[in-house]
Amino acid sequence: MFELRTLRSKIIMQVILTVLILPFIFPLVAMIRGSLAGAGWENYKTVLSLDVLPQFFINSAIISVAVIAIVLACTVTAAFGFSKLAIRGKEIFFWMLLAALTLPEVVLLAPLFATVNAAGAYNTLWAVIIPAAALQIPFAVLLARNFVDGIPNELIEAATVDGATNTQAFRHILLPLTKPIVAAITVLVFISAWNGYLLPLLFLQTPDQQTITLVPQYFIGQYNNDQTKVLAAALLTALPVLIAYVSFQKFFERGLAAGALK
Repeated sequence: MFELRTLRSKIIMQVILTVLILPFIFPLVAMIRGSLAGAGWENYKTVLSLDVLPQFFINSAIISVAVIAIVLACTVTAAFGFSKLAIRGKEIFFWMLLAALTLPEVVLLAPLFATVNAAGAYNTLWAVIIPAAALQIPFAVLLARNFVDGIPNELIEAATVDGATNTQAFRHILLPLTKPIVAAITVLVFISAWNGYLLPLLFLQTPDQQTITLVPQYFIGQYNNDQTKVLAAALLTALPVLIAYVSFQKFFERGLAAGALK
């Protein structure tokens, strides 16, 4: 990490950061202004009055929690194995896992659709949970492994000498030390799972199964295209993500920095 010691360097860095965030600020301001156009706050009241909105929130929460649980369970254990255990050919498996990062989500839609139909999971939350978790695991493993690489091997070796099994070393030594990267992965996965649109649109067809990101479609149709309420719905959808980031900001930044760099 570098430090900014002089006033000039701090000013230059502040200007650079301000320029970098401007492309993100302008669309956000336009979205807020657009959501308040026309009827003003009545746009938000209309969105909140939708009968399906509570169920949509519940479905999104269930999907997000399930995806986070699956990703964390697979990621932390995989990071422990790749980093600390002597597994034959583990680097080959690791790079095969990273190769999955090159596959865009849209390319997988056709085989996913066929698999979901064959499994009888169409129009169920599992049709979104499993693919969403699988798409998040490779990058999460990459971050987690780099973080676990920074944990001294001597800690695991000392536990082994004292008679601890690999499972005990994982539970009592590794897990308590991985809280920062777990928090970072949790926030990243939550943002992706909560904001997921393509998979719910394809696999969830009835209102009792659909998610919060599909709310704007209720204001877009053949004879209706109310963009003010679409923007209001989009802002309401983003609130849980903002709250989650603010709540875990300290751990998120620490874990992401440690996981991105050895």
